[in-house]
Amino acid sequence: MGKTVLVLGAGMVGTCTALHLQQRGVDVTLIDRRGPGEETSYGNAGLIQREAVEPYAFPRELNFVLRAALGRGAEVHWHARGLRHMAIPLIQYFHQSRPAAHAHATQSYSRLIAYALEEHAPLIAAAQAEQLVQRDGFRFVFRTPRAFARAVERAQRLQDQFGVRFTAEDKAALSRSEPTLRQELAGAVHWLDPWAVQDPGALVQRYAALFAARGGRLLRGDAKTLRASGAGWSIQGEGGHIEAEQAVIALGPWSQQCLRDLGYRYPLFIKRGYHQHYPQSLGLRQPLLDAERGYVLAPMRLGLRLTTGAEFAPIDAPPTPIQLRKTEAMASELLDLGPPRPDPAWVGSRPCTADMLPVIGPAPRHPGLWLNFGHAHQGFTLGPISGRLLAEMICGETPRVDPSPYLPQRWPG
Repeated sequence: MGKTVLVLGAGMVGTCTALHLQQRGVDVTLIDRRGPGEETSYGNAGLIQREAVEPYAFPRELNFVLRAALGRGAEVHWHARGLRHMAIPLIQYFHQSRPAAHAHATQSYSRLIAYALEEHAPLIAAAQAEQLVQRDGFRFVFRTPRAFARAVERAQRLQDQFGVRFTAEDKAALSRSEPTLRQELAGAVHWLDPWAVQDPGALVQRYAALFAARGGRLLRGDAKTLRASGAGWSIQGEGGHIEAEQAVIALGPWSQQCLRDLGYRYPLFIKRGYHQHYPQSLGLRQPLLDAERGYVLAPMRLGLRLTTGAEFAPIDAPPTPIQLRKTEAMASELLDLGPPRPDPAWVGSRPCTADMLPVIGPAPRHPGLWLNFGHAHQGFTLGPISGRLLAEMICGETPRVDPSPYLPQRWPG
């Protein structure tokens, strides 16, 4: 084919983009300032969420918003400086979360989610990563009967509309499934389709190793130095300038700064998240979301990972693990966590868009520049299908999914 492409960002999205381009005969260089899977892709809950057909909307319940504003809940924390910086996209996010607009976004979002397992499966097999993956689902657990009943209704609606499978478990069934839970809960929605990855960073590293084994170049470089160079693009790497005919920005939460340097102003914002590990011998069998408290517990290689909800803060703000302390107390009601591992708490950033859809496609004003970011909570889930979709566009193939809802041109910036 003769094409050369720089892919900036070696997280799940960038690595899968590089793999799909490589499969189509493109000469690809994958570039990051760190090793593959060491940023946002490392710190998530490790779930490939086939059930996540609805994007996360801005909560519109008045009680929730007031509780978050006053810092009383654990689901959301915010920095005043972060809210100032993100005010315009957050207002747009609130507007796009109206029921009609959210339903419209769900139709586009669910088309990507539908291919999550199907696109991960061949990469997992080729990367010899089967031992990292558990394929028996993910639970949403509920403390009150009312919340449980509403969740079952929602699950039935999603199953009817999108084919995602679930089982409703009453308190007795949940106790049999997870006997180490210390508190009797109202019940659980057991989503049957999701896969759990015991080390999400390691899965990205396996994918990157597969890319390298197939002849791809994996280099360190500084995305801030990306420049148009003649008829192509260049970036400063460890050994000097690296050049190619085309470039892909797949930098997750760092895409925003790169785009600003190129003159784009898209409604992007950051949701930060934290995790902490606890030693686990006889603990959970499967990951669970404490749905009325907003945190996830997931068995990992390093122990039990406690993952928090959203913190609205600048990407460079010092860590403020307030949510970790709150959720640790809540999780201790369900499990005997014991003391955390000595490793420091991890903090990372999720790249979000105001309309809740990723940005996938050509940059409007820069020939040969392509974008693949903005997956919010689901970059780990959507990396393979997003990478395939962009590779198909770059190579002039008929895309597996209609790309029009995700194109950068949907915004004037």
